[in-house]
Amino acid sequence: MRPPPRRSAGGTIAGIFGGLTSLVVIAILALSAVGAGQDGTGGIRPSTSPGGASSPREKATNSKLYKTGVLTPVNCRLPRILPSAESMRHFMDTLSDCLDGAWSRQFAKAGLPFDKPNRVFWLEPGRSPCGTYPAPGASAFYCPANNTMYVGLQNVVETSGGEPLSHYAVYARVIAHEYGHHVQDRAGILLYGDRQMESGDVATRTESSRRIELQAQCFAGAFLGSERGTLPMTREQYVAMVVDVRGRGDEDQPPEKRDHGSGRHYAGWVITGYNGRDLTACNTWTVPPSKVS
Repeated sequence: MRPPPRRSAGGTIAGIFGGLTSLVVIAILALSAVGAGQDGTGGIRPSTSPGGASSPREKATNSKLYKTGVLTPVNCRLPRILPSAESMRHFMDTLSDCLDGAWSRQFAKAGLPFDKPNRVFWLEPGRSPCGTYPAPGASAFYCPANNTMYVGLQNVVETSGGEPLSHYAVYARVIAHEYGHHVQDRAGILLYGDRQMESGDVATRTESSRRIELQAQCFAGAFLGSERGTLPMTREQYVAMVVDVRGRGDEDQPPEKRDHGSGRHYAGWVITGYNGRDLTACNTWTVPPSKVS
């Protein structure tokens, strides 16, 4: 069976006008606690996947990565994004190099093997082992079949509602999120989540997908938070990132399509990672369902 891609939530931001932005700023602090809480989940199956634990469930719920603490800064410095595909490509390549360095160090701290993902930053439609691209409303996805991140150089701007290029964190979050899926894959976490999706009913499948997606959000936030010394954000840039991810929530979708999380949680887990930076905070597999709705 063809491995499923892990897609970023797409679509444009609707209904964000004038005074609402101020309300979002006020709400940001309240979102910070979304990732708190503990509860059990899932079953146990034998596995030969990477991750360093004895079962797929343990690789998700008790990964060695969670014990490695804060991501070690790699002093990432990103080029300014100019209105051209080549400038966006340079931005994405530089950011991906930073992610390679940060996550390689983190896996080494955990004593886990790690290999860097491949990158396809595309302008023209194409095909991957996980399917064709672009997909409606999605600018990026990770394909575990060939360990590759796929990001559309123009689509990433289009699905952000034309967000100003100066708001670099909006675009950096997309890359860091897809890289988070590679982290899950290499740690053995993705295998457990995908098995839960294959074996369960609609509610189990969508909840497992949300746990995967929201953890990738937290990993993205943890990286951006760890690099704040060389990748500082103005208040405006930070709010733009939060508004963007909040606008990507799927709470208005029918139950069978609620596979990424509500806007509140999709933004909240980024904030949890950004503020906490400690990977323990990114364990979406042991929080109650209400935290990943």
